[in-house]
Amino acid sequence: MKRIAALILLASLSTSVLALEPFIVSDIRIEGLSRISAGTVFNYLQINKGDRFTNEEAQQAIRALYGTKFFSDVELERDGNILVVKVVERPSIAKLTIRGNSDIKTDDLKKGLKDIGLFEGETFDRLALDRVQQELIRQYYNRGKYNVSVSPHVTQLDRNRVAIDIEIREGKVAKLKEVNIVGNTTFTTAEIEKDFESGTTNWLSWYSKNDQYSQDKLSGDLKKLQSYYMDRGYADFGIDSTQVTIAPDKRAMYVAADVTQGDIYHISGTHLLGQLILPEDTLRKLVFVKNGDLFNRRAIEATSDSIKALLANIGYAFAKVNPVPKLDKDKRTVDVTWYIQPGPRVYVRRVIFQGNTRTEDDVLRREMRQLEGSWYSQAAIDRSKIRLQQLGFFKTVTIDKQTVPGSDDEVDLTVKVEEQSAGSLTFGVGYSQYSGIILSSSVSQNNFLGTGDRFTIGAQRSDYLTQINAGYYNPYLTDNNIGIGYNATFSKADYSDLGSQYASYSNSTKSFSTTLGFPVTDFDRLSGSLGIGSTKINTYAGYTPQLLIDYINALGKDTIHSWTGSLSWMHDTRNSYWAPTHGGQLTATVTAALPGSTVQYWTFNGEANHYWPIGGGFVLYLDGKVGYGSTYGGKTFANTTDDYTTTDGQYGYKAGQQVTFPFWMNFYSGGVTDVRGWQDNTLGPRACAGTAANGGPIIPTANGSCSGSSYAYAQPIGGAFKVLGTAEVYLPLPFLKDVNTARVSLFMDVGQAYQNLSSFSAKQLDASAGVSLHWQAPIGPLIISLGFPLRSQPGDSQYQERIQFTFGSQF
Repeated sequence: MKRIAALILLASLSTSVLALEPFIVSDIRIEGLSRISAGTVFNYLQINKGDRFTNEEAQQAIRALYGTKFFSDVELERDGNILVVKVVERPSIAKLTIRGNSDIKTDDLKKGLKDIGLFEGETFDRLALDRVQQELIRQYYNRGKYNVSVSPHVTQLDRNRVAIDIEIREGKVAKLKEVNIVGNTTFTTAEIEKDFESGTTNWLSWYSKNDQYSQDKLSGDLKKLQSYYMDRGYADFGIDSTQVTIAPDKRAMYVAADVTQGDIYHISGTHLLGQLILPEDTLRKLVFVKNGDLFNRRAIEATSDSIKALLANIGYAFAKVNPVPKLDKDKRTVDVTWYIQPGPRVYVRRVIFQGNTRTEDDVLRREMRQLEGSWYSQAAIDRSKIRLQQLGFFKTVTIDKQTVPGSDDEVDLTVKVEEQSAGSLTFGVGYSQYSGIILSSSVSQNNFLGTGDRFTIGAQRSDYLTQINAGYYNPYLTDNNIGIGYNATFSKADYSDLGSQYASYSNSTKSFSTTLGFPVTDFDRLSGSLGIGSTKINTYAGYTPQLLIDYINALGKDTIHSWTGSLSWMHDTRNSYWAPTHGGQLTATVTAALPGSTVQYWTFNGEANHYWPIGGGFVLYLDGKVGYGSTYGGKTFANTTDDYTTTDGQYGYKAGQQVTFPFWMNFYSGGVTDVRGWQDNTLGPRACAGTAANGGPIIPTANGSCSGSSYAYAQPIGGAFKVLGTAEVYLPLPFLKDVNTARVSLFMDVGQAYQNLSSFSAKQLDASAGVSLHWQAPIGPLIISLGFPLRSQPGDSQYQERIQFTFGSQF
């Protein structure tokens, strides 16, 4: 039809032109203009006064004016020696509306329409509208919506304008009712389809959407079908034909694929040809197939990728490694040759940063492991990207290379970042089931003034805690990443305000510390700190567990002065700061109250965790923690408290007895960030308040009750040893596209606190399982967990808590 219309147009042009006799143009008059300027017409007309106007010039002029797409009709007439150009302008698009679309965003649709030439302010072209309609239908067909309808409506407005309203009725996605593979005699269809993205309806289809037909998914699955066989020796496997049938109601799809399996082939030889650059023995270590192996296309391609990666790490950024298999159909063998074309060795001329509107270039540059003027290294670039992601300043980080014009051995790197908030000015209210209502005010900035320094100052008030703190850390005191930090804190905690489920005592603490950090490797860091502090302990007779009162009385002091020192090591291979998908952390910290302190103690905290992508967007996370504390130096109690010996052991302290681990430094277990399903800090050793008839401490029963105490149940007091283990699977939920903002997981926690290391028993570990949501909300971190205890100890049931949450800015 378009060709016929063009012929008719040319015929009409020829007819009108033939009617004009050549003449000398004395003037040009243009009629019919309203929006388009006369200068635009003259520019395309290319005829001036005094020119001789002929049939050929007329044809060119009309074609040029039609080609602008500004006019729906063009006529040339002669009035004496005056050339008269009559035009009819096409209307302009005053308004473009799209409605009824949910599967494709309006902004994405409008961007596509603009590429075709349909947008507000543009000249309206009916042919463009028809093209848009067909393109939209094609896009929805690719998404499996075959009963979609796209209805454009054009409304004429005043001043030669139109309003376009595109009404979309997406309809339902066609469901895949049957997938039939014909010709597969070795493997069953069920075996082959395990890795397919498409599939017929099953009990998980509501989540996976695997039964929704899509051309893109089908193409991907056909490639997986071919790979399935070619990775198992079938080197001449082929897909002969594919048939897709749609039901009359356009709601059901049926797919059939005819295949030829061929025969199983073995590797008969492997060769490396071309410019090897490196010794062949070195490259041979990266060849993942050997003589006699089954043909495996994945291993052959992995060999190519590994050799390219190795060459890219020594400057050959554009290396090509092409595997060429040669089949011997008589012997059923394959001879594979990898042709290596390293190309020129290149170095990085410049590193350019884009998108860092708040962060200084130097903050990014000091994290780069690929340096300007050095040979290109893909490993260094990949490590640079991870280091930038670990800063936590950026939502996304991409690094692209561009060849330098006129040079075949230079590239420029462009580091593009999308910044995200790295700090906040907060006046807010939060809530925790442990802390109650939290009133907070803080100024925190992990990227202070764009320098990469961390700074925070703030105050917090909750049901039991009042805290004021200020901290500053400069990670690059020197160019080699030695950092220095300072922190000052005042806190006052009154646990008696929390009720009987926590040990009733209060303390107030003042402390100041300074920290130095030292890089060991790109993944390892050591830090050490020195600090000074004092803690005043207040106990309440009849309400504080007697064991704690006895400890303070035996110590002879209720104000504890400490000089503290700590040494920490961290090994970090995570690929992201907020939401890692692979890598992990190993941390170990030893803290000691140094000689001269009221109580000389030391603690060890260790943690090991790792993330593994396990396919399909799922991420497995395993974490283990241990805490241990003890005293040293031979300090002894000053006073004697009464001794009472029962079947449960001896209680009380004697003057001269070595000081035991201080209870205010005890480890606790349970809670929304620990063993979920129980209230915070409620698992582990417990003690009763008050004294028994004989004047000694009340001994809790097996179920944790306290007969004759101020409280019905024993209060958790923590212990000097703690273990925690967590297994978590993060889910690729379709409604959570940005995993940097929110993640949902299934978890299992196992943990407990013990009086000391010798008290440890695996039989006493509590366990829970459930689902958890972590959200970096605008008001601060939000954690919601639904936990179900799987295993508990006598007396733990009263602390069970199914739904747990905490939100708001805390520090």
